[in-house]
Amino acid sequence: MTDEDGTTDEDGHFGERVAARYDETSADMFAPGAVDPAVDLLAGLAGRGRALELGIGTGRIALPLARRGVPVHGVDMSRAMTARLHAKPGGDGVGSTIGDFATTRVPGSFTLVYLVFNTINNLTTQEAQVDCFRNAAAHLGPGGSFVIEVGVPELRLLPPGQNAVPFRIGPGGWAFDTYDTVTQAMSSHYVTLVDGVAEHRVFPFRYVWPSELDLMARLAGLRLTHRWEGWSREPFTHESRGHVSVWTKPAA
Repeated sequence: MTDEDGTTDEDGHFGERVAARYDETSADMFAPGAVDPAVDLLAGLAGRGRALELGIGTGRIALPLARRGVPVHGVDMSRAMTARLHAKPGGDGVGSTIGDFATTRVPGSFTLVYLVFNTINNLTTQEAQVDCFRNAAAHLGPGGSFVIEVGVPELRLLPPGQNAVPFRIGPGGWAFDTYDTVTQAMSSHYVTLVDGVAEHRVFPFRYVWPSELDLMARLAGLRLTHRWEGWSREPFTHESRGHVSVWTKPAA
């Protein structure tokens, strides 16, 4: 069953229609400048162990990480997205499990579990985000690392009486986020113009603060060891619009 914006019951909001264009519409995130620093940091944390990506998608990070010699497995709800991962060169060497990454367990222990590109926000309740931390901790061996890349909520950009923040404007369309500061619900809206016809797609999220993530980690038995502004380990400051955070499972 598919609705008008391409969502399927099986694949959530990342069904075939989204998956078919995902790499193209996110092309800037596939550029070496975006991928290489992330893979460098993650490979260092994985060491000689295994890595588990929650929300593996089409393999933007998993494939180059696997080429570094790190065994990678992924969990994702979207069959359409993972089908594209496995169709790419080297995709047959990356394992995947279809399921909700907040609760789905896969066999074995990992030295690294990670979510990138705001994927934690795809879990639209605080309960699900807490479950995700517990699931990550359950997959980690002693001393293992859980890494999240996510934006800092852009609430400072909201003037009184407004709930929308634009982040892309161009001749082919525009995009904006809407916020509910009571529930921490947000949605990303994409309006695309094709042959003079506008297509509107909406993706629901739940935004989360760094301090809130730290508390979720603590509930899961993890402790914060690093927080940077980005993958190149720039200092995290008051003006940072995103962060890469690392929580560690105690060695004993």
